[in-house]
Amino acid sequence: MLMNAKFFKYALVGFFNTLIHWIIFIVLFYSGQPQSMSNFVGFCVAVTFSFFANAKWTFNSEATTARYLLYVFFIGSLASIFGWYADSRDINPIFTLIAFSSISLLIGFLYSKFIVFKVSRAQ
Repeated sequence: MLMNAKFFKYALVGFFNTLIHWIIFIVLFYSGQPQSMSNFVGFCVAVTFSFFANAKWTFNSEATTARYLLYVFFIGSLASIFGWYADSRDINPIFTLIAFSSISLLIGFLYSKFIVFKVSRAQ
């Protein structure tokens, strides 16, 4: 399958993942939680959907516990760093969501394709 088709599938899953993430972020943040916690929790809930959908639909790969943990740790760390930086600079929460969603789409795709769901046979 062409990389463009895989990226399209990944982006479509990412659209739904982003909706989940943003809704949770907004609810937590406006309930008094800091951006770092709101961003990380929103990510953790949304990533479960994203991981399994991408394993099955985008990369046609087995969803193992090791792969899940590898993905969650890396992208979760990225989410926490974004949130921490936003908190430390008092950045508007909507900017945090947009920046994280945009950057994590590309970084997440590359990380998933070449590390998490990498298979030894030619694709």
